[in-house]
Amino acid sequence: MGHATNRVEDMASPNTGTATTRETIVEIHSVCLPPKKTTFQKLKKRFADVFFPDDPLERFRNQTWRNKVILGLQSLFPIFIWGSQYDLKLFRSDVVSGLTIASLAIPQGISYAKLANLPPIVGLYSSFVPPLIYSILGSSKHLAVGPVSIASLVMGSMLSESVSPTQDPILYLKLAFTSTFFAGLFQASLGLLRLGFLIDFLSKPTLVGFTAGAAVIVSLQQLKGLLGIVHFTGKMQFIPVMSSVFSNRSEWSWETIVMGLGFLIILLTTRHISMRKPKLFWISAASPLASVVISTLLVFLIRNKTHAISFIGHLPKGLNPPSSNMLYFSGTHLALAIKTGIITGVLSLTEGIAVGRTFASLKNYQVNGNKEMMAIGFMNMIGSCTSCYVTTGSFSRSAVNYNAGAKTAVSNIVLASTVLVTLLFLMPLFHYTPNLILAAIILTAVIGLIDYQAAYKLYKVDKFDFFTCMCAFFGVLLVSVPLGLAIAVSVSVIKILLHVTRPNTLEFGNIHGTQIYQSLKRYREASRIHGFLILAVESPIYFVNSTYLQERILRWTREEETRVKENNGSTLKCIILDMTAVSSIDTSGIEALFELRRRLEKQSLQLVLVNPVGSVMEKLHKSKIIESLGLSGLYLTVGEAVADLSSTWKAHGQP
Repeated sequence: MGHATNRVEDMASPNTGTATTRETIVEIHSVCLPPKKTTFQKLKKRFADVFFPDDPLERFRNQTWRNKVILGLQSLFPIFIWGSQYDLKLFRSDVVSGLTIASLAIPQGISYAKLANLPPIVGLYSSFVPPLIYSILGSSKHLAVGPVSIASLVMGSMLSESVSPTQDPILYLKLAFTSTFFAGLFQASLGLLRLGFLIDFLSKPTLVGFTAGAAVIVSLQQLKGLLGIVHFTGKMQFIPVMSSVFSNRSEWSWETIVMGLGFLIILLTTRHISMRKPKLFWISAASPLASVVISTLLVFLIRNKTHAISFIGHLPKGLNPPSSNMLYFSGTHLALAIKTGIITGVLSLTEGIAVGRTFASLKNYQVNGNKEMMAIGFMNMIGSCTSCYVTTGSFSRSAVNYNAGAKTAVSNIVLASTVLVTLLFLMPLFHYTPNLILAAIILTAVIGLIDYQAAYKLYKVDKFDFFTCMCAFFGVLLVSVPLGLAIAVSVSVIKILLHVTRPNTLEFGNIHGTQIYQSLKRYREASRIHGFLILAVESPIYFVNSTYLQERILRWTREEETRVKENNGSTLKCIILDMTAVSSIDTSGIEALFELRRRLEKQSLQLVLVNPVGSVMEKLHKSKIIESLGLSGLYLTVGEAVADLSSTWKAHGQP
């Protein structure tokens, strides 16, 4: 693998194309093989890189058994990390933030349960048990746990396609709890097996488009409550929803419309104030509960004068009843429950981790992704046995929690305690709560999910990402929520496949007066070196792209020979392949290089490889391709290759 260490450089001038000799000593470096490792060592390292990039066992090294036990408990239960340092000052901050998010979580819990076609009380159940579980297992200090709009919408739309929540409410409830169980099982499995990278297939463009489309569908669904429509479609597509709105104009209630729009304007105004002045966050946080109280009083006072305004009705008092006996593990709808659980699990997991990391970065601490997956997973599994449906970290409630000064996860315990008091003593007060206020609360919450600025940025930066975003948006809007998500993920996968199967190949030139070689298209000052065609591959060489790369390089060669003939330049002698960006190669890629070298030899052209990385170099050496290339077939840099080959040609009297 070595070359002569010192040579006299004799380069073709890139600007003039004439040979100019500079008596400069050039050191030609050897391209070395990586240190020898056994197959087991290689697999071990690869396994660690893929599944353990954070090296979770590092803290346990050189520790006593007592410290290892303590560190193990802290790893499983983050509450042990901050619990020993907890004091009254922190508690005061957490109490204030917990009570503040409770004022938002109680009306949102009731609202989102209706969005999932579940009894409103289930929304409150889901705001009690999951926050308690998360406070013990979660690693975020600011994540506020409970039902969220997107997961509620997806669960409601997927389950209601097969089972009617009104005609068969018991079966529907069983499927909701079962879906929650499988969502938690899937989430916890990802954390335990450290497979969190799978959720990365939900790219930012996919989530932006999907969330915006779901937000529009959610908003349109709330027209039922805001207009007072009794008979409304259960479908989630844009056209059926709008058709149902206008075909039922006779059911519109002016009393409902006036009151609903009035409260919607109030909620949107308070939200706008809090966005403009973050210190007034409490206005937006308190407005939903205040609106519920005021609207309930109004409906109670006018209940005998009008029956046009529908309200929630009776809500049972008491703690979460057990629901483990309602889990549905056999029967015709099991596949539906599993599918719904996985999709809602992925969406809620993505939202929860993203929200947790967002607020952690603002306070300069780290949220462990695998711990979060296990925390959210166990939270949903336990929740499914205590009459809860899918929950995760909510962005709106977490933002309120952060702005209210939360210091630890105790704010979730305060939230759960407040919901507990509500469940035990305050449920009769919600009897006359109008459905219109729940619709207004949902509308206010989901409007913020339409991130048009992010979509515009995608359009400016990457048109393919924007196309993916639009596929998700219109797929959700016009087809269905799960299929819209599937379409967007498929487009993202196609993008990945295009990048892998059709990687970039670039032609390099020399920047005059330097040893730097860069893209001819990108740098105008870069010029070709006569006699050389310098190419770079920006991708691993696998079976899926090896044939394409071989044909593409041969095409570069034909085009260069044609250009040389048209310009009466010097004969093309050598193809230099810069492999700096080739991170991996398989046997098909190696065979492609063999075939490429053979075909170039038939045309009296030399193939030279430059700077293969360690793993690639090892495979090339074992495949004997290095030997077939010869002593002058492998170099560390393009500059050294050009200098050494040019001096060799001159020594042999070649022009």
